[in-house]
Amino acid sequence: MRIITGKLKGRRISIPDGLDVRPTTDRTKESIFNLIEARYYLDGTSILDLFAGSGNLGFEALSRGSDHVTAIEHDAGNTKLIEKTAAELGVEDQMRVVCADVQHYLSGPATPHHFIFCDPPYDYPSMEEVVDKVFAKDWLTEEGWLLLEHDKYKDFSDHEFWAESRAYGRTIVSIFRRQPVDSE
Repeated sequence: MRIITGKLKGRRISIPDGLDVRPTTDRTKESIFNLIEARYYLDGTSILDLFAGSGNLGFEALSRGSDHVTAIEHDAGNTKLIEKTAAELGVEDQMRVVCADVQHYLSGPATPHHFIFCDPPYDYPSMEEVVDKVFAKDWLTEEGWLLLEHDKYKDFSDHEFWAESRAYGRTIVSIFRRQPVDSE
């Protein structure tokens, strides 16, 4: 896996064999960031990366100008990998890694973020509950986006804060926002 663009462009994130992650593909990752950067600059933003896995999305955000990423991951092996990678890339002061269950973390005190990446296992049973907690507890800034990766068998178009979905192979990225896109 590699960082696509920005100050860390071309740097690799190594994933040891046996690590329980499903990294976002380069194609999907590039599409997500192109979509964001077509409407916003990442400079100075704060990111919350739920189900962080290898930290792939967070490292790409830092490379593209985000100020800070908080990575939430329940697997201790994965959190150690994220911390190690952050040190290797020289961004450890911009990356906070929390070993916690996402549902439990979102039940705590909220700090608003500009973007929340959420890439749970495709069979995760509580995706809608995660979306609801993000908005109920104000985890996003007023203009913020929640980007949820899921498979084609889930449809969030009836959700109050759903803005749009994009398909990238078998991965769907649903975007949720408090403000409708047409209000800009």
